[in-house]
Amino acid sequence: MSEANSTNFIHSIIDADLESGKRKEIYTRFPPEPNGYLHIGHAKAICINFGTAEKYHGKCNLRYDDTNPVKEDVEYVGAIEEDIRWLGFKWEKLLWASNYFDQMYEAAVILIKKGLAYVDSLTAEQIKEYRGTLKEPGKESPCRNQSVEENLKLFEDMKAGKFADGERVLRAKIDMASPNINMRDPVIYRIAHEPPHHNTGDKWCIYPMYDFAHPIEDAIEGITHSLCSLEFEDHRPLYDWVLREVGLWENPPQQIEFARLNLTNTVMSKRYLKAFVDEGVVDGWDDPRMPTIAGLRRRGYTPESIRDFCERIGVSKANSMVDISLLEHCIREDLKTKVESRNVVENPIKVVITNYPEGQTEMVELENNKEVPEMGTRRIPFSRELYVDGADFMEVPVKKYFRLFPGNEVRFKGAYFIKCNEVVKNEDGSIKELLCTYDPATKSGEGFEGRKVKGTIHFVDAATAVKIKIRNYGYLMVEDENGNLVNNPDSVEETWGYAEPSVAEAKLGERFQFFRHGYYVADSKLTTDTEKVFNRIVDLKSSWKPGK
Repeated sequence: MSEANSTNFIHSIIDADLESGKRKEIYTRFPPEPNGYLHIGHAKAICINFGTAEKYHGKCNLRYDDTNPVKEDVEYVGAIEEDIRWLGFKWEKLLWASNYFDQMYEAAVILIKKGLAYVDSLTAEQIKEYRGTLKEPGKESPCRNQSVEENLKLFEDMKAGKFADGERVLRAKIDMASPNINMRDPVIYRIAHEPPHHNTGDKWCIYPMYDFAHPIEDAIEGITHSLCSLEFEDHRPLYDWVLREVGLWENPPQQIEFARLNLTNTVMSKRYLKAFVDEGVVDGWDDPRMPTIAGLRRRGYTPESIRDFCERIGVSKANSMVDISLLEHCIREDLKTKVESRNVVENPIKVVITNYPEGQTEMVELENNKEVPEMGTRRIPFSRELYVDGADFMEVPVKKYFRLFPGNEVRFKGAYFIKCNEVVKNEDGSIKELLCTYDPATKSGEGFEGRKVKGTIHFVDAATAVKIKIRNYGYLMVEDENGNLVNNPDSVEETWGYAEPSVAEAKLGERFQFFRHGYYVADSKLTTDTEKVFNRIVDLKSSWKPGK
């Protein structure tokens, strides 16, 4: 069941804020951590944040949450910006959380002076143990009641690099008995001497935790509505607490949570996706099997199809699972009126038309897109020797098989009626070629009266055929017998085929409908002048139905 019919409760909240005068303008932000490539779940967040700003003629910042130098890489920064631009959005300002480190430090000092933060010497394991459980309250650290003066000195010593990593942390002093574990004196600063920060170098060896940094960043930028996924709902009291107790902003931002995207047969975790890359399960973040925006782009998805998908699933407060067939439906709907058809045969079988004049070639006309007549037609060669798709011939046909088999007649699309008369085999028993005849009176729709031919297949002229490599994809993840997602060892199949001559001129990233097969794209990394490699985007048939 999709979220397509859910009300956009975020816009309802914003409408009320504007009507009451609480807000005069709308300012949102998209705050990725540069520790991996963005995936389809981030595309939903991008569409919500940037789309909300567009709807209300407001602004949206791109802000990198670069508060953890251990996990971050400048490679990811460029990828994130490319993804957002590709989706069709523009940010108001490009900002870095690290630009606010001075203000965050001063905010921490304010809390210490108010007796609302203290430096703790407990280890990470001890802090976890002292925190308690959902049923039992936590217990106070021995450091909790240190004086303000001692905490100020210790925090300054942390900043000066006098402690090793993990030797001290700064914790907010809230309530160790709170039913919300996030409020049980959370850590708000930790020590990290290495590596040097990409933006601030070795100026800092202490870094704010996300739950402390996030509300301060929003407030400094004047963000009105901090839109984030549902996993941060339990963190909202801490978000509000930080803004209230630091007390520097008259009209602080409001955090609103929405359900994150859960997609069948898909892992939505940068940690797991990074493992796929590091372990060689895929050939990079942009592998066409990956659910990253870069992978979808290389796979041949369009920005319009992804924005359409995000619009269809809607915005909800409740988590749900969206069937991946809806995403595939969206790309079919987008491509079916955009791309031209091409004749391509996989696992080709040679056809020799014995009664066709030797040395003669003619051109036959085919429509470029049957959905859009305005896209015109093209002409392809037809001669005595052709190739047909391996799936279009059966020596011993099954019931209701209407394509080519011995003694049967089919129509070659755009050309003639063809009858198979003989199967010629190699010494190993494989098919060498099919000997056929054609009816010259049946070209281009003529001479069909009274003829009962149920099958129409396509072909490629042998003399001018372009050999191409074809990569057909299954899902990277599949369910095992227990319903758990596991790696699919058969997620990609490489085969080859022959294409009509114009395919030789395909540009990197150019999309086509391979007639009767599906939608394909010239791989942007593997295609060269001498080898054309095509990725399967999606097949022609959809399993998605409205309401699924």
